Amino acid sequence: MKKYTEIAMRGVFFVAAIASILAVALICVFLFANGIPAMAEIGVFDFILGDKWAPNNVPASYGILPMILGSIYVTAGAIIIGVPIGILTAIFMAKFCPKKIYRFLKPAVDLLAGIPSIVYGFFGLVVLVPFIRNVFGGNGNSILTASILLGVMILPTIIGVSEAAIRAVPDSYYEGALALGASHERSVFFATLPAAKSGIMAGVILGIGRAIGETMAVIMVAGNQAIFPDSILDGVRTLTANIVMEMGYAADLHREALIATAVVLFVFILIINLLFSLLNRRAK
Repeated sequence: MKKYTEIAMRGVFFVAAIASILAVALICVFLFANGIPAMAEIGVFDFILGDKWAPNNVPASYGILPMILGSIYVTAGAIIIGVPIGILTAIFMAKFCPKKIYRFLKPAVDLLAGIPSIVYGFFGLVVLVPFIRNVFGGNGNSILTASILLGVMILPTIIGVSEAAIRAVPDSYYEGALALGASHERSVFFATLPAAKSGIMAGVILGIGRAIGETMAVIMVAGNQAIFPDSILDGVRTLTANIVMEMGYAADLHREALIATAVVLFVFILIINLLFSLLNRRAK
């Protein structure tokens, strides 16, 4: 009986794996089948390197370079803000946090992960936008505002994965460093943390994916201007925001151009994952 149960469960797991792979494959086929012809009609270089997005003009312009740079700027800002805070918080929770505080801190981090994007957007619109406008100038809808908001939004992902990676490191690493005369802090940062590097990098990758793919919150605070920004206080439009704002009324080549924008975003995420994988292999 046990043998048949194992065979059945192995089949269930195999079907689940095939379903996941099939879902990704179908998404890829849909995106590329609809996006590549649009790129060919517009011109690959005109589409990716074009500096003007004006689908309603005659003739229409479909250049997404301002949106590509907007996505890069906002994501980079979120990484600068969120990654150090997330990793240091994970280290504190795993190795330094008293149990009494951990009982409240862990649910608080989990609660951050469960807050809908629209709520983050309202928080940014009501709190962050006026704060940035009063302190730094401008109208408040800017790269800086979107970066701060996304930096907060990626914290639960980075903290959760990084903490799990740190706790998965065998205690012998930490105890061996202590036996050699290292302090508690040095044992954590120079013995445990390097051993958890691959897991921490995975958390960072997931956080970056969340940042570059976020839409609703960014629409509410980034300004949605398809232009080249001169400073971090200028508004931008990201790739995801461009798709969401115009897909509802787009038709024909305009709609296909938006799908092609999704193809570019998909390729960006693949490149980011590939780069981090190469960095991990080189580090090993």
